[in-house]
Amino acid sequence: MPATKQLNAVMPTYARFPITLVKGKGSYVWDDKGNKYLDFTSGIATCNLGHVPDAVKTAVDKQLQELWHCSNLYEIPSQQKLAAKLVEHSFGDQVFFCNSGAEANEGAIKLARRYAQKMKKNDRFEVVTFKQSFHGRTLATLTATGQEKIQDGFNPLPSGFRYLPYNDLQALDELVKKDTCAVLLELVQGEGGVIAADKEWLEKLSQLCKENDILLMIDEVQTGIGRTGTLFAYEQFGITPDVMTLAKGLGSGLPIGALIAKSHVAAAFEAGTHGSTFGGNPIVTSAGLATLDYIFSKDVLTSASELAHYLTSKLQNLQAKYPQVIQGVRGLGLLQGLVINGEAKGIIAKAREMQVLILPAGPNVVRILPPLTATVEEVDMLIQVLGEILSEGVDL
Repeated sequence: MPATKQLNAVMPTYARFPITLVKGKGSYVWDDKGNKYLDFTSGIATCNLGHVPDAVKTAVDKQLQELWHCSNLYEIPSQQKLAAKLVEHSFGDQVFFCNSGAEANEGAIKLARRYAQKMKKNDRFEVVTFKQSFHGRTLATLTATGQEKIQDGFNPLPSGFRYLPYNDLQALDELVKKDTCAVLLELVQGEGGVIAADKEWLEKLSQLCKENDILLMIDEVQTGIGRTGTLFAYEQFGITPDVMTLAKGLGSGLPIGALIAKSHVAAAFEAGTHGSTFGGNPIVTSAGLATLDYIFSKDVLTSASELAHYLTSKLQNLQAKYPQVIQGVRGLGLLQGLVINGEAKGIIAKAREMQVLILPAGPNVVRILPPLTATVEEVDMLIQVLGEILSEGVDL
């Protein structure tokens, strides 16, 4: 096969950065030329314990010697244990496992409609989401996503979705319509610019859902598994959802998603109404179980919260020093964004040249996602690199 044809064998759906990563450990990755990078992307908030964490590797290695796949026609011990662990540490009562955040959100949308129609015996079907949200790339979840650029070229989009402005108290007057069965939202809009929910707005939203028998569904695909300083971000907002979706950090890099619901809502999914061939297989649930066990046994949430305070203060110091470039610092925990007076891509590219990996969140926000296990010294490395970039000037 010609070399050019080999290079073009993968569909061009990603605007890839010009490096090839071949190895990772802890907070670092290496490219195919042997260059070492400080990775403060964490695989987009996925490698929360860093790359190839020993505790997870040991559990996965053990499972690889025993059983890889058997389908959900049979009981899977690690799946049962992981579900029990998630229920123990959340509001939920039952868990459905799948392979990604998009699948988890797709399942939440299906569950909301089936709950309305089969359990509540009404014809409600509409799911309200919010502008600048991101919920996935399936046809239903890209429609749930409140960004036209994600939806472009996929018409006709499925009906049954409506969008409101995020953090807008007055707009909540339009929340409830006769067909509304659920609300789906992120507590920090990651792809939408690292924007955290306003507590007063969220409390009013939650109250409206309760008063009008509307399901409150929280997308914690990016914020879950300790990313914001608590195991789940909803714990910091004084609300209790009916449904929650997870993925990313749950498997420490292995593909797993989860849909968690209260028992009366989960009851809408009877045998045969939803499923997944690979979802919750022995390998990924062993990884998920080892991930949670490590977080709890090593008190990772406490150390991650302390690191988040340190990172935030250092970023705020940078803003104070370079206010002409950095307009704001926002986010929650170890999901932080620098709002740039111009395009963020120049800073991201320059940092990559200096062997530090960070991400965009829209055109003018730099997104910073350290592993929960990163060190103060590694945060200082990031700050030093950003300081050098800003002091030397960069095209915005």
